[in-house]
Amino acid sequence: MNVTLKEKEKTAIEDLQTQEKSCMEKYKRYEQEAKDPVLKDLFHQLHIKEKKHFDSLGQLLSGNCPDCDCNDADGKNYNPKATYTSMSSPEDKESDSFLATDAIGTEKLVSGEYNTNVFVFAEPCVRKLLADIQIEEQNHAEMLFKYKMANAMA
Repeated sequence: MNVTLKEKEKTAIEDLQTQEKSCMEKYKRYEQEAKDPVLKDLFHQLHIKEKKHFDSLGQLLSGNCPDCDCNDADGKNYNPKATYTSMSSPEDKESDSFLATDAIGTEKLVSGEYNTNVFVFAEPCVRKLLADIQIEEQNHAEMLFKYKMANAMA
């Protein structure tokens, strides 16, 4: 669907895209820093999802409102296995716990930005897309929290 964005709407999308780019970069770095292969994989998956958000926002800026899948099951369906045991390195566990906690904080902030910015737009397809991305950001935080719970980090 084609959309024409007002200047204020373009600025909001550009700001959200900046947030997504930051998330992409963070997850790429955190994937390299994480000690646990399960957490490395989670960061890799989140990087891919943030890239999809970034690309969807880019489509909006070029006048096309992409379809969204309204996916609200990623968080609910994520069930990581515990990888840290009492025999594991406490330093590695502490480091991975920091990365996961920091990423949860980032997801909370980004989700809040979508929640606020959705009201800037008159076009229903744009609001639907932004609401969908917000739900996905909440899913990311839930997945990270489940990882922490499985590994006795929370």
